[in-house]
Amino acid sequence: MENLSRRNLLKVGGTVGAAGAIAAVAPSTPWTWSPAGSVPGTGSGADPRGVWDVDADPVVAALLERGDVPKVNSILRSWTKNGQPLPAGLPNDLRDFMEHARQLPAWTDRGKLETAVRFNQKRGTYLGVLYGFASGMMSTVIPKEARAVYYSKGGADMKDRITKTAKLGYDIGSLNAYRPDGEMIVTCVKTRLAHAAVRHLLPQSPWWVHAAPEKKPISQADIMVTWHSLPTTVMRMLDKWNVPIAADESAGFLHSWQVSAAMLGVDDQYIPASWNQADSQAKQVLDPILAPTPEGKKLADILLDLGMNLDLSLLSRGVLGALTRFMLGDKVADWYAIPREPVWSPLLETAWGPFVLVREGLLNVGMPKEAYWLFDEFLRQFVLFYMSELRMPINIEIPVLNNPHYN
Repeated sequence: MENLSRRNLLKVGGTVGAAGAIAAVAPSTPWTWSPAGSVPGTGSGADPRGVWDVDADPVVAALLERGDVPKVNSILRSWTKNGQPLPAGLPNDLRDFMEHARQLPAWTDRGKLETAVRFNQKRGTYLGVLYGFASGMMSTVIPKEARAVYYSKGGADMKDRITKTAKLGYDIGSLNAYRPDGEMIVTCVKTRLAHAAVRHLLPQSPWWVHAAPEKKPISQADIMVTWHSLPTTVMRMLDKWNVPIAADESAGFLHSWQVSAAMLGVDDQYIPASWNQADSQAKQVLDPILAPTPEGKKLADILLDLGMNLDLSLLSRGVLGALTRFMLGDKVADWYAIPREPVWSPLLETAWGPFVLVREGLLNVGMPKEAYWLFDEFLRQFVLFYMSELRMPINIEIPVLNNPHYN
């Protein structure tokens, strides 16, 4: 189960990192979520839609302007473990930023991080499907995220983009995620650098400028939207399925994500202190903004076809479409004209609940053995797919251009 949880997180979704400075543009809807509900319990209350990454942005912009990025990418390929010293040869401004960015927040609780491992091990069978489709498909109906992914360099090779994004989930679910021999800190810092570059480059794309309502992508609000599409959505679904979760494991899972948000550059005042606060924030920044876009439709098609080139019969487009409709509801499925599958749709609706209860040891009967086997085999095939994508070493790099197909 650990392997499933480690390999299924963020298959698509574009987790992005930022922290930062206040813009002069006034959003149309006031920001009302109070920093009293955040990890520190205090803050300025500045609208995160006008906050980016005051630390990473100027450093990465300078690297791009000096033409240093190819050299930096080459040097950073050898930096893979949290406890490794930064490699020699990095520009001084970048080195200074990275030494600061690699430090865990002062409020990190190592005990809670260890408890999160237990949660990931126990719930790996559910996490894979939830991250892959409840979260992954949700990313295609988050308009700003879909456009940013599609028109940035990652949009030119979605298989590569998906695999690199999956590394974040692989690392956060690992036994040694934040330990010296783990890779989560390295992955967060590299992701933060990569998305600072996207933030610099996308405004130079006429395609993105024409499609996007904002002048600068990947605000801290955008980051938290993506954040809520992952852990908050997972907990909402597990609660809907009546999965029993110990209080300490729930708190540990939340804490692992709180730390990841901070490591990706999110200001503490925007990181929810509890699941209730997370749900409250999601109701403002995630739930109301979901909508279809042409870019999201193309990304959804890629996700629905992910098993097409593999010998995995239960990852057919029809099955994955039925799973999308089951996870995200008829409204989202209808946006992208995903048909109701005649066998899998009613099967999921009637048998998934009992399947979860059987897996939890709370129900010995109540569903056909054939249905249980189908769901279990579907989960197994999901594991095979994700493992096949993560066999080779994955290196997150700073991009130097946007999607070349849309220059």
